Amino acid sequence: MANAIAIAIAIAFVPHSRRDELRSCTQELDTHRTSDILTVAEVATELRCSKAHVYNAIKGKVAGVSKLPVISMGRRKLIRRSTLEAWKKTNEGERHSAIIEAPEVNAVGRMGGKHA
Repeated sequence: MANAIAIAIAIAFVPHSRRDELRSCTQELDTHRTSDILTVAEVATELRCSKAHVYNAIKGKVAGVSKLPVISMGRRKLIRRSTLEAWKKTNEGERHSAIIEAPEVNAVGRMGGKHA
């Protein structure tokens, strides 16, 4: 946030002839930020879930979702932002395939067993 304010102030004091050049530099910085490497906690915050759920996605234990690719550094798991974005797009379409069809239930019929 402080960087964005500093950039806005800098642009205000730059002559008009150089503002486009400065804006292109800030856009390049924004592009670089999208290739950041994220921690499991950051991914959990972005996906609005727990870290445990992210670890389950990494291990491939979440039903209907492909395994989340990571960079392993010992026990530490890191995720490239570009990989996370690709993984989210891949799994958007698979959401409906994860729904399991429920068997038909005869809600009006009698229950089996010895019920009176």
